[in-house]
Amino acid sequence: MAEVKEDRRVQRTRLTLRSAMVSLIREKGFEALTVQDIIDRADVGRSTFYSHFKSKEDLLTGSVEMMRSTLRKFQRQAMARSANPQEQMFAFAHELFAHAEQHRDVFAAMVGRHSGTVFQHHLHRMLVDLVREDVGAPGSRKMRDALEIEAVVQFVAGGLLGLLVSWQDRMPRASVDDLDGLFRRMAGPAVESVLR
Repeated sequence: MAEVKEDRRVQRTRLTLRSAMVSLIREKGFEALTVQDIIDRADVGRSTFYSHFKSKEDLLTGSVEMMRSTLRKFQRQAMARSANPQEQMFAFAHELFAHAEQHRDVFAAMVGRHSGTVFQHHLHRMLVDLVREDVGAPGSRKMRDALEIEAVVQFVAGGLLGLLVSWQDRMPRASVDDLDGLFRRMAGPAVESVLR
């Protein structure tokens, strides 16, 4: 099925609304901002906002879905680029760390002490899906048990989220490569223990 291209005006409006949300998150965090704040910053009408999104949470979800799509693209590229399962597994993580580094102030506001749980919930769900795809990839060895697979998926995704959150407060000097290497060294044995 062919992917439907959005009208350029629709793309521009959605980008304007996302940009407004991001700038407001930098200033006051996600929980404190309102739809009215977003439409004021974006300089659009309330009906325009609601013709694109149901709520500020829906706007946030759309942004997370864009990130998910980008990270999945990196997963597919890693699968095509290398036959080595260690290089293929969790290839999205480096790009996730790089994205968080590039938008560090926004990311800190989203996952920091004053953030809401909405973003963390969506981010965790996205990470669970990405990890599940890698753990269940065709190159994986025989899996033992669905319960163990789900447990390792949750363990690895939760650890990745924890590492991202801790990076902001406790490890600010760590580089993207440092974090990616650390994550892979910790996640690899967990997955191996289930895939044996």
